[in-house]
Amino acid sequence: MSSEPPSPGGAPAQHAHGHNNSPDPELYRTEPVSFVRRGDRLTTRRQRTWDRAAGTYIVEVPRDRAATSVAEGARIDWAGVFGRSAPLVVDIGSGLGESTVQGAVDHPDWDLISVEVYTPGLAALLVQIEDRGLDNVRGLQANAPEVLDRLLPAGGVQEVWVFFPDPWHKTKHHKRRLVSPAFADRVARVLAPGGVLRLATDWSSYAVHMREVMDAHPQFANEHPGRAAGAGSPLTRVRVEGRELTVGAQPVAPRVGTLRAGVSEATAGASVQDPVDHRGGWAPRFEGRPLTSFESKALNAGRLVFDLTYRRG
Repeated sequence: MSSEPPSPGGAPAQHAHGHNNSPDPELYRTEPVSFVRRGDRLTTRRQRTWDRAAGTYIVEVPRDRAATSVAEGARIDWAGVFGRSAPLVVDIGSGLGESTVQGAVDHPDWDLISVEVYTPGLAALLVQIEDRGLDNVRGLQANAPEVLDRLLPAGGVQEVWVFFPDPWHKTKHHKRRLVSPAFADRVARVLAPGGVLRLATDWSSYAVHMREVMDAHPQFANEHPGRAAGAGSPLTRVRVEGRELTVGAQPVAPRVGTLRAGVSEATAGASVQDPVDHRGGWAPRFEGRPLTSFESKALNAGRLVFDLTYRRG
C-alpha cells in the first residue's frame, strides 16, 4: 500500500458508461457500470482529512483505463493491509461510510472494506475513521464488479453489504443495475460457505428484481423465506396504498375500481394482477445498518424499505 494519497481532483471525467474519454472506450469495459461519475469537490475539513489520511486508509488500486477500474491481474494482500487475519466484510456503494463505520464499531474483530467510487463519500469515511480512532476500516475507490473479480480472494469474505444502490428506474437503464445474475455469481465466488449477502432498497421494483435474481441463484438461500408475505408485506403496502406513483410500484397494475391517484382505467387495462405479495421473503431491518439521512429522506417521502438476506451454501 502506497504512502502517497490518491488525488481527489485528479481523476479524469467519465461519461455515462464509466469510460475515460479515450479514442476507443468500447474496447475497455464489456458491461455498463452502475454509476455515473460526479464531482469530486471536497469541503475544507474533508480535503484536509483526505490529504492527511488517504495514504493510510485508502488502498491504492492498480488501474486499467478508467479512473475507477482495476487492472487485470491486480492483487491485494488484505491480511497485510490490516496487519492481521480477521473476517472480511465488504460494503459496496457505501456512500458517506455510515454503515461501514457502524460495522467497524460494533465488531472490532472484523475488517471492513468500503467500496465507493465517489471521493466525497470516501473523504467522509476518513473523517469518521479519525474521529472514532478506527483501524479496521479501509476504502477502495473502484468499480464494484471489478473489485469482486480481481481484488478479493475466492471464499475469503464473510459478508457483502449492498445498501440502497441506484435503482435505475427506466427500463432501458435496468442493465445498469448493480444486482444482477452476474453480480450474484461474483458475490458467490468471494463469499465463504455460510457467508451472508445483505441487500436493502427503498424502491419496490428494484426490491422485486433483487428477490428474483437472488432466489434463482443455486448457491444462495433466502434467510427468511415467506416472511412478511400477504397484507403485511411492504410490497403489498406499496401497491395497495398507492406509493411510488412516479415509478408505478412495478410490476403490478392497480385494481380497477380502486385505482391510485393519477392512474386511469385505461392504464390499468384488462389484465389486472393481484396486488398482494404472496411470496414475501423480506428480512427484518438489519440492526447493524444505521439510519442515515438518505434512508430518512426516503421514509419521509413515503417510500418503504425492503431488506433481503441471503446465505451462501
